[in-house]
Amino acid sequence: MSQAPRPAGRIEISHKAIATLAAQATLRSYGVVGMASRSLVDGIVYLLARDPRHGVEVTSSGGQVEIDLYIVVEYGTRVSSVADSVAHTVRYQVERALGMPIGHVNIHVQDLRVSNVD
Repeated sequence: MSQAPRPAGRIEISHKAIATLAAQATLRSYGVVGMASRSLVDGIVYLLARDPRHGVEVTSSGGQVEIDLYIVVEYGTRVSSVADSVAHTVRYQVERALGMPIGHVNIHVQDLRVSNVD
């Protein structure tokens, strides 16, 4: 007699794990110099703790995951192109790693920085 297949259970992925994936994908994107703080308090916390998820906020509602990225862009690059590229890269990398769709990826450009002075 065969048994009915049992459900495998539930898989829960923490917001911290999603934020780590998003931060890594963002930092590998062309034109991104670094991650930025959302506020002064976040900046102080980062200086004390050196959190790898700095500049990433993950929220979920109604089964949708939303990612907010606070970035610093290379001066001289086209900001809108960098932001578009980051949004697509992060969405692709996170969806590929998790096997689940991402609702929104919002890019907040907090600063421009010259990274290579001749």
